[in-house]
Amino acid sequence: MNDNPVFGRIQSEIDDNDVVLFMKGNPMFPQCGFSAAVSHVLSTFQVKFKGVDVLEDMEIREGIKQFSNWPTIPQLYVKGEFVGGCDIVREMAESGELEQLFEQKGVETAG
Repeated sequence: MNDNPVFGRIQSEIDDNDVVLFMKGNPMFPQCGFSAAVSHVLSTFQVKFKGVDVLEDMEIREGIKQFSNWPTIPQLYVKGEFVGGCDIVREMAESGELEQLFEQKGVETAG
């Protein structure tokens, strides 16, 4: 199943960027509340991240779900590791786990 050609494009985004958010819309103009929430969390930490708009590319939109085996968007990746979707990211931000993850992975934050 790994022969899906879109997986290579997804992997390139993950490899080329320390923090990647596959989202609906873009960081400046999210197109759904969940994408806006995760984008806001990342902005609060002042983390530089690449937003990939799944609405612009149906192959990416469907492919990312298969790639991660996660059914929903947004999806956050940090240094190549799948972190999760909106609820997980919000919970991690509230508990301090997200900041710890950024520190462990060497991602610069405001803190």
